[in-house]
Amino acid sequence: MKRRAFLALTAASVAFTLSTSAHAIDWKQQSGKEITVLLSEHPWTAALRKHVGEFEAETGIKVKIDAFAEDLYSDRMNLAVRSANSVADVYMIQMDSALYTQWEAGVVEPLTPYLNDAAKTDADYNLADYPEGFRAGASFPVGKPDPQLYAIPISFEAYTLFYNKALIDTYLGGKVPATMDELIAAANEISAKGEGKIFGASMRGKRSAELVDTMTGIVLDAWGNEPADLPYNIWFDGDWSKPRFDDPRIAKGLSYYAGLLKAGPPSALSYGWEDASRFFSQGNAAFFVDASVFGPSFEDAKTSAIAGKVGYAPLPASTGDIGYSGHWSWGISIAKNSPKKDAAWLFVQWATNKKMTAALGVATGGAPRDSAWADADYVKALDAGYVAAVKTQMQHTRPTSVFRQGWNDVVLMIVDAIHQIYQGTSPEDAVAELQTNVQDTLE
Repeated sequence: MKRRAFLALTAASVAFTLSTSAHAIDWKQQSGKEITVLLSEHPWTAALRKHVGEFEAETGIKVKIDAFAEDLYSDRMNLAVRSANSVADVYMIQMDSALYTQWEAGVVEPLTPYLNDAAKTDADYNLADYPEGFRAGASFPVGKPDPQLYAIPISFEAYTLFYNKALIDTYLGGKVPATMDELIAAANEISAKGEGKIFGASMRGKRSAELVDTMTGIVLDAWGNEPADLPYNIWFDGDWSKPRFDDPRIAKGLSYYAGLLKAGPPSALSYGWEDASRFFSQGNAAFFVDASVFGPSFEDAKTSAIAGKVGYAPLPASTGDIGYSGHWSWGISIAKNSPKKDAAWLFVQWATNKKMTAALGVATGGAPRDSAWADADYVKALDAGYVAAVKTQMQHTRPTSVFRQGWNDVVLMIVDAIHQIYQGTSPEDAVAELQTNVQDTLE
């Protein structure tokens, strides 16, 4: 999970034995090489370590893993890819503005030439097994014909609806809201009946750029099936000089976020992800909208009071029959300064093939290939309701990214607009002020 620990997720349950021996390419073509793989300490990394020996035996390539705590990793990684001398061949990358910035700087290797080379990529690799939206955020130049891919997803989160089945039974007669308007109404109803002990929702609400992905996911739901093309996403009308923060759909999406905050505890505006997820896991709130990868931790009875009582659903639809959302991913890339790119590509290909994606995905609950969600071992390791909800949601998500320098400053202005709506300002007035503020900032 981006910028956060994965709570109680562990790699302990990953027990697959994998082989690439059936693959058509020559997996010994780089035998004798040694590569360095730079990673963030993460459940995916912990699971990967269990299988690296299999890759070494299959390829004859020695793998050195350098891993750092997440709060140190980004600095280490950015220094490594910009170093005059090679420090890492393969590295873990946030598939958002971090990857885009590296592409702009020319420090990340394009993967498309490797994917298109039959001598380097097995015919069964199947890049189309990743949803199109997952590939879009790593394909540059954005919006141009024939962009190239610069990272392969390894773990994703989509912004989905969690609900407490017991509280839904008690307060709503077991009926889960089918639309966003119904969700807001139901959350308020539960808070009104909860007498200050039970609340309708728990959401992260503190003034922080940390809200960007969950918030964007909810606004994307209000946006519906209209295009939200990168690098602008929904926020600009095809040009940086045309911000559209006062669009009625954006006003609606921000009002939904504010409405869920309002149905939460009085301290909601101070909540980060740790606070909001903990409040929900303690059984204090009926609904929680956030990253899908929280799901497995909610089923851990050692840390969650609601294990076995959690329901999962895609975001309720705002318009039409489908609830849209956003997603965010970790990926792996090859450093431009690596002298061992062919060996590095064999590792990237192996670590992201179908069986490895499913195996390592057990540790994260966020396997990014479609095929993983039909893999018997992967599905068996996760709650059936979680699998059904996330499998559906991942087909109806878009990247939450905006590729523009200084975007986090604008995110804080959006959060301020949510807080204004929470405090009673009309959505229309809040986004009108937001539009003016963004225009002034851009000018």
